[in-house]
Amino acid sequence: MRSTNGTGPMTLVAPPAPDDHDRQIDVVAAEQAATKLLAALGADLSEEGLRDTPRRMVAAYSELLAAQAFQPTTFPNDDGYDELIVVGAIPFHSLCMHHVLPFQGVAHIGYLPGERIIGLSKLGRVVERFARDLQIQERMTTQIADWLQEELEPRGVGVVLEAEHLCMSLRGLQKLGTKTVTSALHGLVRDDARTRQEFLALTTRSTHEQ
Repeated sequence: MRSTNGTGPMTLVAPPAPDDHDRQIDVVAAEQAATKLLAALGADLSEEGLRDTPRRMVAAYSELLAAQAFQPTTFPNDDGYDELIVVGAIPFHSLCMHHVLPFQGVAHIGYLPGERIIGLSKLGRVVERFARDLQIQERMTTQIADWLQEELEPRGVGVVLEAEHLCMSLRGLQKLGTKTVTSALHGLVRDDARTRQEFLALTTRSTHEQ
């Protein structure tokens, strides 16, 4: 893994910021709904500790669902780097769309560059963009991989997510510490056995080093 350091002038390309879901939150309606929900669950909203809970609930969910816009700056691959670039164990948290409970874990991202490479910090921003939504892990995995494939046009992409879901840890089976692993592979990372094995080995090592 290395940065581009060609002898000629470096050209940066900043595509338009991606559509960050354009989520519009009706705070007034949300607070009214939170009030009704808590009352229906038997909460006494006249208690001092609960009086402001609907507002706090809406503020918390608004923050959890707000993806920050960013410019996915890319650089020319002037040195012709043609090996895997892997960033492992990127922390994330999201909300399960089925129960609106958190799931959190780490993302491992790798790609085989073509003509352009992306700033390494931006890979974390890509994960954040898709995590700040009502999600399922499977969809989030493919969204990240598809975004990288479309924006970079690399020779291959691999994305692995590992997460613990509170809807499984705190309810239902109540199995604390259970991890769900999902993957999405494109191009040579999927089709070339050596590249696929190398990527998966690197993600496994990142997991064990946490």
